[in-house]
Amino acid sequence: MGNKCKTHFSCLEVVLIVLLVLMTIITLILLVLLFIPQKSKTTGKKSTLLNATDSKNYRIGVGRADCTGPVAEVPLMGYANPDQRAGGILSRLYSRAFIVAEPDDSKRVVFVSADIGMLSQRLRLEVIKKLKSKYGDLYTQDNVILSGTHTHSAPAGYFQYTIFLLSSKGLIKPSLNAIVNGIVKSIDIAHQNMTRGRLFINKGLVENSQINRSPYSYLQNPESERNRYSSNTDKEMVVLKMVDVNGKELGLISWFAIHPVSMNNTNLLVNSDNVGYASYLFEQEKNKGLLPGEGSFVAAFASSNLGDVSPNIKGPHCINTGESCDNPNSYCPVGGAKMCMAAGPGTDMIDSTKIIGQNLYLKAKELFTLASQEITGPLHSTHQWVNMSNVTVQLNATHTGKTCKPALGYSFAAGTTDGVGFFNFTQGSLEGELFWEIIHNQLLGKPSNETKECHKPKPILLNTGEISLPYPWHPEIVDVQLFTIGSLAIAAFPGELTTMSGRRLREAIKSEFESHGTQGMNVVIAGLCNVYTHYVTTYEEYQVQRYEGASTIFGPHTLSAYIQLFRGLAKAIATNTIQDLLKGPEPPFMYITNMTLLPGVLADVAPINKTFGDVLQEVRAQYRVGEVAEVTFVGANPRNSAENTTHQTFLTVEKYENISGNWHVMYNDASWDTRFHWTKGFLGRSKAKVEWHIPCRIQYFGHYKVQPFLKSALFHSFKGTSSVFEVVKF
Repeated sequence: MGNKCKTHFSCLEVVLIVLLVLMTIITLILLVLLFIPQKSKTTGKKSTLLNATDSKNYRIGVGRADCTGPVAEVPLMGYANPDQRAGGILSRLYSRAFIVAEPDDSKRVVFVSADIGMLSQRLRLEVIKKLKSKYGDLYTQDNVILSGTHTHSAPAGYFQYTIFLLSSKGLIKPSLNAIVNGIVKSIDIAHQNMTRGRLFINKGLVENSQINRSPYSYLQNPESERNRYSSNTDKEMVVLKMVDVNGKELGLISWFAIHPVSMNNTNLLVNSDNVGYASYLFEQEKNKGLLPGEGSFVAAFASSNLGDVSPNIKGPHCINTGESCDNPNSYCPVGGAKMCMAAGPGTDMIDSTKIIGQNLYLKAKELFTLASQEITGPLHSTHQWVNMSNVTVQLNATHTGKTCKPALGYSFAAGTTDGVGFFNFTQGSLEGELFWEIIHNQLLGKPSNETKECHKPKPILLNTGEISLPYPWHPEIVDVQLFTIGSLAIAAFPGELTTMSGRRLREAIKSEFESHGTQGMNVVIAGLCNVYTHYVTTYEEYQVQRYEGASTIFGPHTLSAYIQLFRGLAKAIATNTIQDLLKGPEPPFMYITNMTLLPGVLADVAPINKTFGDVLQEVRAQYRVGEVAEVTFVGANPRNSAENTTHQTFLTVEKYENISGNWHVMYNDASWDTRFHWTKGFLGRSKAKVEWHIPCRIQYFGHYKVQPFLKSALFHSFKGTSSVFEVVKF
């Protein structure tokens, strides 16, 4: 029995063994708890810390595609000047697309910035239709924002509402198709290139690049509000930097308030203006050794609240006398409003374009390099269609207001100091004129008393919301849309907000998020998105009816209505009630096919004893840097080339490589140092002049030649070749 007792543990030993086992179990449990993600006690979702960690690695895609379209005879969109028809190309136009998806790809958003005047509803509807046919429900109205840079030097002809059809010579299918296909292709490329990546945001002030072109209107805003800001324009640039998980730079989006009107309404060369030049400089730096439009890095300089912001920083002067016309009516003592024009900082409009564009590029480069604030967190996207002609606005606790059927005032026809209007119209008109009222009433019918009362103090020149022949003149169903990427909110605005209007909208969205517990949101306004509805001023600015107020088509309470709507979108995101938003009535798709005033292309004819591409005026044998090499060829209508979607360039400048004995393309028509001018001649004869402005920075001295590329009316491709010439330093 004694020996048997020796094989059992004592009571103390048993206690110690039990304690050891319990401690081992507790340790294992603690280790498991440490490495297994915990659920939020209140929502059942992942903790905020885990969200922040995981969401650093978004899936990001960037893409760029050409959307140039026809560069001859087609009206340029922006100034509504009937004499401003394209006659060549200074730079190609691009659509730049950016896709951001959550790590598990459960949600994604798309932002597109296109080098065009503005988005039209027709464009958006066609793009979404094409995306649906390719990707199903992956890219929809809800998660795709389409924004125009607002260059006034891009082809028109892609609208479905009559007021825009009139200024565009109708619907021009080659123009429409080029933009739709370019936008879709840029999204395709971004979709195919998606990779794990990270986002960073940075902000900074841009100086010496903009002025307020309606300072008298701005001064109508409350002094207490104006005193909160150091300037009557928004000088802050916001840059979103995109890199992959290894730090490779993918692209950037810059938002800044500036009108791309450095190129004035006498320009006939298709180009992307100052913001396009900024993109060109940034992409050329990042895609070294490649031609413009090539390379994986994509840089978009997108529009913001630019409504009253001009790059023509010398200010308005009477072009006949030189005296300032910075007055409430932008009126010159001799010659009236038509003589009052603003000028940029350069020696000519192209020089001004480059100066302003370089300012934007340099600031964006600085902000991009120093960007360290990371954007993390989930993605959300909201979208509504709203009948903007009938929105009731809660102005305060006791008063409501209402938006109106669309209408344009007299000062709309006056234009701006960036591009003056017609006849004897002036900015700041608070009364109609009998002559124009008679003309209007006879042709279009009198505005209703309801519309006149709703728009006061605007005197109505065109009651567009009450005219429907041959199609409605203005949109009434409008998109409002809001994205959030972590702490970044992008408000897609369907028009042009003035400086103070944009400030109020940004503050309202930020305040709405804060009221629901979401702090620190960076709110960006993306302008000219999805559908174009002209301008939006503050209620106070509207009262003096300068150009921007006269172009606020839904009446004096338009801004209040938009603020109310965007607050609703922000609340839906902040409270996770997006699914409860009413989508609203969908806009119409008008099947306009052959409504165009653009003349057909005449059969191209070469002069006697000449053929297409023959040299008419030859280059010199030698040029110095800083000079212009130019050569004129027997041409053909460039519209024939625009019909061909594979057309890549209208010109090349090629250098002879001594070692290989080959010619190497150094510049094409996307390069800002080249110009392609087309001149229409008699009975189908035309000339194509190619210019190369030899840059002072050029490092490749040697032998060059210039070549144009065109198609004749029978779609026969041809090229011309200049004589070989030498570029020397001195």
